[in-house]
Amino acid sequence: MRLEAMSVKLPHVEGHPNRVPFQGVLTVVNAPSDKAPAGARGHRVLLTRQAAEKALPSLLGMAVDYRPGWDGHDARRKIGLLTEANIVGNKIVVRGYLYARDFPEVATALQAQQPESLGMSYELADARVEDMRADIWKLTRVTFTGAAILLREKAAYRATSFRMAS
Repeated sequence: MRLEAMSVKLPHVEGHPNRVPFQGVLTVVNAPSDKAPAGARGHRVLLTRQAAEKALPSLLGMAVDYRPGWDGHDARRKIGLLTEANIVGNKIVVRGYLYARDFPEVATALQAQQPESLGMSYELADARVEDMRADIWKLTRVTFTGAAILLREKAAYRATSFRMAS
């Protein structure tokens, strides 16, 4: 197993009402997506491990968003912060905090979901595709600009996950 990791260390504040920890699998590397993500013009994508390793620092400090109905992205509905990103095996595992006091209805809705029903999706800029004519777009360079929490069935990768700390 190979592990690449980065994190921003925030001081622990016992019982902080607006900082509820979460963990999730954002995506997998070196594997084609199960379906085409938004913005890929109907193409499935494959994020190379090399591109993911280089882009890992761009995840730190980025926002986590959601869309009512948990069916996609909305960069204007930022509800949390990514503080850690690790490549574990072929998965990018992220940790961070949700602003539970600022968005109590979202925190309640997340807690009401079935444990295995939620997933995650990444947001990108400056993506480089090896061959735009290929059926599966191979991403060789990316900059992460955020992440979304959504229903796993709506995510481009079914192997994603999301869970709040209990």
